[in-house]
Amino acid sequence: MTEDISYTTEEIAKLLKISKLTVYDLIKKGDLPAYRVGKQMRIDATDLEAYKTRAKSGFSFVNKSNTAAEQPTRYDSPSSNRALVITGQDVSLDILAKHMEKKITGIRPLRSYVGSLDSLISMYRGESDIVSTHLLDGDTGEYNLPYIRKLLVGSSYTVVNLLSRWAGLYVQQGNPKQLNGWADLSQPGLRIANREKGSGARVLLDEQLRLHDIVPYSLIGYDIEETNHMSVAGSVASGKTDVGVGIEKAAQLVGGVDFIPLIQERYDLVMLRKPENLGWIEQVKLILQSEQFQDELRHIHGYDLSMTGRVWLET
Repeated sequence: MTEDISYTTEEIAKLLKISKLTVYDLIKKGDLPAYRVGKQMRIDATDLEAYKTRAKSGFSFVNKSNTAAEQPTRYDSPSSNRALVITGQDVSLDILAKHMEKKITGIRPLRSYVGSLDSLISMYRGESDIVSTHLLDGDTGEYNLPYIRKLLVGSSYTVVNLLSRWAGLYVQQGNPKQLNGWADLSQPGLRIANREKGSGARVLLDEQLRLHDIVPYSLIGYDIEETNHMSVAGSVASGKTDVGVGIEKAAQLVGGVDFIPLIQERYDLVMLRKPENLGWIEQVKLILQSEQFQDELRHIHGYDLSMTGRVWLET
């Protein structure tokens, strides 16, 4: 029966042909009632149909004339809890979300697994609350701030360090192609496992190709995209490709692949400084600076926490 059917946020996104970030935005606004089963958000089929009916009639669920009592609550935590969307793919963000849920009242962390550039764009659109980014500006050698300033122009925000980590090249064991630096990517006939547009690894590769005057499509497979570091490392380990760009941790987890460290990238968090956000932003900074949070990250290979919790910019 319809009332017994529920969907994940991914399934809702596919059914409505919208992004998962837009689904989270609908949940945040109250347009799409949701509840949690473990760590997963679910939406009942009846609520989806009700939303579609309202959308067709041009009626928004959050009606200013409605009283709080008239608006249904479907969360398994208090209805006053605000959903905060955290974007990015690193496991450190899952750990952060867990600490936030324990230590900050009135919020419900939701995770969205999208790349750095798409994360900043989603923040500009008002679809996310905490975005993670590791975007290199090749002209200045600076991470993140040049992109944040351009994309969030006119906004007030806090930029704080989550961690630093080594990025570089995945190569086949023994490095048979002798790939030891970015310039070596000009070697003819190289097969590459590439990342999707908007990811930090893709921006890093494209910037290095530009700086070294290497034509991107001289790399075989440049236009074939993988969606995470593990897939790239796995492609190289299997021998399907010769090289890929990613972080050290994935090479450790996949095995059967060598890692050539070339740059220590800065992985930062961005939060918009709106009046209603200031309270939880300060608490997030305290979590990042806490021994309890950092001790949990220290057990994960490849993280440099020497700058964790440092505020780079607060406008």
